[in-house]
Amino acid sequence: MEHVFVYTRKRREFGRPCHFSDRPAELIVDILPDAGLRAEFVERNPLPAQVQCGPEWSEHEVNTERLESEARGMNHVEGGWPKDINPLDMEQTMRYRKKVEKDEHYRSAIVRLGSIMEHYIKQNNAVDIYQEYFTEGQEEDDEEEEQEQPVARTISVFRDPGAVKRWVTALSWSPAGGCKLAAAYSCLDFQRAPPNMSYDSYIWDLENHSRPEMSLKPASPLVCLEYNPKDSHILLGGGYNGQIAYWDTRKGSHPVETSPIEVSHREPVYKVIWLQSKTGTEAFSGSTDGQVLWWDIRKLSEPTEKLVLDLSRKGDLGHALGCLSLEFETTMPTKFMVGTKQGLVVSCNRKAKTPAEKIVCTYSGHNGSIYALQRNPFFPKYFLTVAGWTARIWSEDVKESSIMSTRVHLLDGCWSPVRPSVFFTVKMDGTLDVWDFLFNQKDPTLSLKVCDEALWSLRVQDNGHFLACGSQQGTTTLLEISSGLCTLQRNEKALASEMFERETKGAKILEEQQREIRLKERSRSEQSKEEERKESEKVERAKELLERAERHFFHMVEGGRMARPGCPLRTQLHLLPSLLPTRSPTLLEKLGEEGVLAF
Repeated sequence: MEHVFVYTRKRREFGRPCHFSDRPAELIVDILPDAGLRAEFVERNPLPAQVQCGPEWSEHEVNTERLESEARGMNHVEGGWPKDINPLDMEQTMRYRKKVEKDEHYRSAIVRLGSIMEHYIKQNNAVDIYQEYFTEGQEEDDEEEEQEQPVARTISVFRDPGAVKRWVTALSWSPAGGCKLAAAYSCLDFQRAPPNMSYDSYIWDLENHSRPEMSLKPASPLVCLEYNPKDSHILLGGGYNGQIAYWDTRKGSHPVETSPIEVSHREPVYKVIWLQSKTGTEAFSGSTDGQVLWWDIRKLSEPTEKLVLDLSRKGDLGHALGCLSLEFETTMPTKFMVGTKQGLVVSCNRKAKTPAEKIVCTYSGHNGSIYALQRNPFFPKYFLTVAGWTARIWSEDVKESSIMSTRVHLLDGCWSPVRPSVFFTVKMDGTLDVWDFLFNQKDPTLSLKVCDEALWSLRVQDNGHFLACGSQQGTTTLLEISSGLCTLQRNEKALASEMFERETKGAKILEEQQREIRLKERSRSEQSKEEERKESEKVERAKELLERAERHFFHMVEGGRMARPGCPLRTQLHLLPSLLPTRSPTLLEKLGEEGVLAF
């Protein structure tokens, strides 16, 4: 059934407003119930019904245009001169100034421009563009940053592609923005390397952790690897067999040149460091064979210089100390430091006249091999060492003891490049520790379990924001550090300097006290030795007198000189003391003990 109502209107009434009015209700249609339909109706009881009251959401994806940044600069030079005037020529400029000053319009132009310039000078003085108007909000933001808890999160993990997992023995960040990471892989277990172990080391791109960007194919597994700070395409590595090799990534995976085995190290090269030079091609290396060799990669056929770490200054390799770590500071180009396998830090001077004078002094305090050695980037006078169970901070002025130390089993460590009071260490159980000695010297500020195996190497990016750890199973973990650990805090340099100076002063006082105690013990031992010597001289003299008396007595008895008529033998024996050359009571007692006077 369909009901249609048609409203009609004349053409001329189109557009006129409608006028509505009230009227009573009118029944238009009445639909009666159908009994037939009712019989077909089936009742459903109960009737389940589902209603969704939650709001409906829609997901949309939009790919925005990538922002491309471009760095531009402006070189401002002095202008306003005519084309025929050279601004760098003082004579021409002076001549032109005198010519302009003689012009009749010069004075009026200066007066007119003076008022305008005075207006802008007053305007600049009225508004200080460097003034901070909202210091309260900024202080609150600074306090929130200071109260932020230190954290570190894993960004990516780079795994050794080889079938046999090797140790990550060294890491090096690319100087070109830190977007690449070079890792050296080797097995340091002597004569336990699997026969099918790969010798390759790799360069990783931080954006691609699935496969390395480039492979380095040395003749022997690399123990250390370093980027050239002046050229991001050049890398220098030290092999397990003692050879030195360098790569140019533009020329392929094979080394450009390798040092001959005859002039190389005799044992694994544990550290190579680039030197600060004009050519950027000089470096030096250290090995456990007791040698430090200087190289120029333009000619690796022989080292340019050599130093044997023999403390007796005789140059004997049999008594040399094995080198495990090196330290070189560009601000001190003649000085370098060596961390040895015997637990000593050797300070050396490369520009000394003789090889014996190159070893300046030693710092002792470790009981095991020194795995890491690095100067503080803000205060080069103080340096960090990691060895065995301790990490110690030293001052060059105190040679007998460190000024600060920790008590954990460590394998590597380094300073933060952006904060003078923060340093990082890795442990045998796969834990990364972040230390801030301004906050706490006994416990780390942050401890993070990176992996289940031992962490063998550690390296921080130059901006301090990223950190890489290499494990004993060939995994390199990239970590992002929170802003509180990679941002220089307020007055941190001054506080760190005060802390260093205070600890150094305390260590000097303790060192002086120990020196005085040793002097007293030495003088006391010398006095006791002198007394023992005098006492022994007395005993020897008494023995000598006794022997003389015995000989004299028996000589007189045998010759019969003591026999007098009418004098008993006992009386003659009592005359013996009068025959002795001395009246020493000790000697008389000794004679009594021998039974001579009691006969």
